[in-house]
Amino acid sequence: MLKVVGAGVGRTGTHSLKTALETLLGGTCHHMIEVIMVSPEQIPTWIEAIDGKQIDWGKLMEPYTAQVDWPGASFWPELAAANPDALVILSTRDPDSWYTSCTNTIFAGMRPMVEAGDEWMSAVVRMLGQRFSDQLEDKDAMVEALEKHNAAVRAGVPKERLLEWTAADGWEPICERLGLPVPSEPFPKVNTTEDFRAMLGMPPLEG
Repeated sequence: MLKVVGAGVGRTGTHSLKTALETLLGGTCHHMIEVIMVSPEQIPTWIEAIDGKQIDWGKLMEPYTAQVDWPGASFWPELAAANPDALVILSTRDPDSWYTSCTNTIFAGMRPMVEAGDEWMSAVVRMLGQRFSDQLEDKDAMVEALEKHNAAVRAGVPKERLLEWTAADGWEPICERLGLPVPSEPFPKVNTTEDFRAMLGMPPLEG
């Protein structure tokens, strides 16, 4: 069973949160990078979920102690229901900086992959259209989708089970809610815009 369900979408500090939760919980935290780079055998099951088929969430998440980021963040109601004792963490970020970060990373890499016929990225765009917004180039639409998503999480998760968190909050709120000591090392900061672009072979941003 998951100990943490991450309802925050990509580029809200989710990779840093993944690293932190792995330190705290001693297991692997699910994240988009797990789907793409570690266990792509998951992709058919995720596509089934995106296409509305019933899947065994317990089986899919069996190897993990926590989950953050897309695609899981778009299935937070299902994951929260399947893991009723898990803390739900809603990672958030200023909407303007969130959209800028997404535009320079996720969205910039997504369209070329879809155009090249990548089955997984095509499914992710379908997922966004169904559960978020697929108007990637429309800032107003995407920010509105972010705010609707976050509002739905706040309304759908009991306060005693929900932790709203930003990367600037660091270890303390997470450790307090999980009943764990605060590590002595600094909170991890990984997968910056520059890191993401380098990982995908994209040129660095100018300026």
